[in-house]
Amino acid sequence: MRRDGPWRTVDDLELAALSWAHWFNHQRLHSMIGNVPPVEREQTHYRQQATREHPLSGEPSLH
Repeated sequence: MRRDGPWRTVDDLELAALSWAHWFNHQRLHSMIGNVPPVEREQTHYRQQATREHPLSGEPSLH
């Protein structure tokens, strides 16, 4: 944030912070989770959880 400043207004600073947060969560590749963006890994996690909670009909369930 510092290298992009100085900021003229608080609104400019807020927009820059939101832009950075969006990049950090949606575009940055994270090596510890398979070089995918964190939001993509989170979506995969919740899809897998939903599949476990609602198995296909006729499929054995451990619950």
